[in-house]
Amino acid sequence: MKKICIFGAGAIGGYLAVELALAGNEVCAIARGAHLEAIRKNGLTLLIGGQEKNVKLPASDNPADFGPQDYVICALKAHQSHESAAQFAPLLGPDTAMVTAMNGIPWWYFYKEGGKFEGRHLESVDAGARQWNLIGPERAIGCVVDPACEVIAPGVIEHHEFNRFILGEPDGSESERVKILSDVMKAANFDAPVRDAIRWNVWLKLWGNVCFNPISALTHATLDQITSGALREVCKKAIYEAKAVTEALNIFIPEEMIERRLNIAGKAVGHKMSMLQDLERNRSMEIDALVTAVQELGRLTHVPTPTIDLLLALVQERGRQAGLY
Repeated sequence: MKKICIFGAGAIGGYLAVELALAGNEVCAIARGAHLEAIRKNGLTLLIGGQEKNVKLPASDNPADFGPQDYVICALKAHQSHESAAQFAPLLGPDTAMVTAMNGIPWWYFYKEGGKFEGRHLESVDAGARQWNLIGPERAIGCVVDPACEVIAPGVIEHHEFNRFILGEPDGSESERVKILSDVMKAANFDAPVRDAIRWNVWLKLWGNVCFNPISALTHATLDQITSGALREVCKKAIYEAKAVTEALNIFIPEEMIERRLNIAGKAVGHKMSMLQDLERNRSMEIDALVTAVQELGRLTHVPTPTIDLLLALVQERGRQAGLY
């Protein structure tokens, strides 16, 4: 049994919280608003595989209500994590690990990366090195999130598909803490492999997000529409640019993964990307970790990214016009 705080118990965080608590771990949740009130009143409910699971667990919008944890799983959006950096302090003991279950380039990317940019922080995801300094990159465990979940009502999470959370230490080691975390997650019905090159998995997922998300917000097209016809060609241009940035950072993903990534995405008929969902629901849009960071890394490595630059300029302005960026 481990003490685990889910910081941001929304769709993904709520899914993690229910399964980890039901597996016997001491789980607490950081949430807010109507979602928090519902969790306090009725517990957290997960609809999964035709089942309804409910768990009562301590929940608050104030991390000071809970002491140091073994693991803090941050399931916020990247910009929310940056804004909340100082709030993690009460949860962090000497050996607490921070699991970044978020999309896009993580704020600790160049910690123990081993290349010429070792120790550099990225302004697009960690302006002023706020998380680097307040949380500490030595706490970080990388996590690439595959599941698709949704908050369908306050306190109620619906799981749509997939159960895999890919884990990895920034230095590629198979540390005791990441092995224990993997075992804990496997015992809670998750597929939780440990990879020795977590940035490879970060980039593979990002190849899709860097184009699918901004195109969705700009066109309101669903994923099957984005990956067909003329929009598919736009996606391919953006992905090839991202691939060039990836390779400039000494990460090599086979070219055939591009068509595979597009084809798998195309099977998600009617699926709205998160950026479009946020736009429609008047929630802040996660642009920087998914798109701006790729542009920043392109400039850092002197790799041109004209398609990504264009998508970024358009979606940033779309976000500003909506008051969500």
